[in-house]
Amino acid sequence: MHASRTSTVVLMSGFDNFYSELDNLVKSFKKNDVMIKLEPDLESQIIRIFGEKITALGRAKTGLGDVSELSFATAEHHPYWALLYHVCQIARVTLEKWESDFTKDDLNEISWSIDELKNSYQKILERPHNDH
Repeated sequence: MHASRTSTVVLMSGFDNFYSELDNLVKSFKKNDVMIKLEPDLESQIIRIFGEKITALGRAKTGLGDVSELSFATAEHHPYWALLYHVCQIARVTLEKWESDFTKDDLNEISWSIDELKNSYQKILERPHNDH
């Protein structure tokens, strides 16, 4: 009696193939001392590429841009959009001024966003399961 062997075939998607090729390309540049970093999120089909001069502040600004896009894209179509939007506004002003001082206008914008956050929070408290 012969035992049958089953082999598992893993099919790679077009995106997975792209990532594999990109990863090989990045490795070839690293061999020539070009510091490039890939940060893949294959489940979401996102690949971030960072050059050698990327800073934590630069990464934060880029990431905030992605979150801000969600808040703009969902504006008023999701009950929590205003929370996300105003948090992003506060973070945007803060990151813009990370290496300098806030102006009076900056502080006024932050204060206004804090007030709007409180209003949004209150609406959610009053009607937690409804659109706001």
